[in-house]
Amino acid sequence: MGADSVTPVAAGGVARDAGWVTVTEAADPDDASAFGVELVLNLHGCAPDTVRSPDRLAAYVRDLCELIGMRRYGDLFAERFGLNETKTTGYSIVQLIETSSITGHFSEARNAAYLNIFSCKEFDIDAATAFTAGFFGATSVERHVLTRR
Repeated sequence: MGADSVTPVAAGGVARDAGWVTVTEAADPDDASAFGVELVLNLHGCAPDTVRSPDRLAAYVRDLCELIGMRRYGDLFAERFGLNETKTTGYSIVQLIETSSITGHFSEARNAAYLNIFSCKEFDIDAATAFTAGFFGATSVERHVLTRR
């Protein structure tokens, strides 16, 4: 799925394309009151070996940061926990970037990824969405774009 598979829509709208659902709050990086933009992704039908591998998760963060022009600050935190409940078992990751953070939580039982990319530096939201969906092999993507003020 390429970036052209994502259909931007007006605030509160929904677009369906190739199994993707996009729910978007209008984000305007030129808005003088905006502090930054947060991309929230819920991915389902992910490749099981990817959501269960700390090495693959580290590669995702490294490659994503390169793609969207973000500088990592410090080491990636990746820890597998939530073992008391099937739906919560999986890795969580936190990568600080010089302009904010990338966080993710992965459900092994659901083969799902729940990611937040927040930055006060502008980045290509469509490219980040398409890359993330492809990296995890997601069959379904829900996307929210928030302007932080």
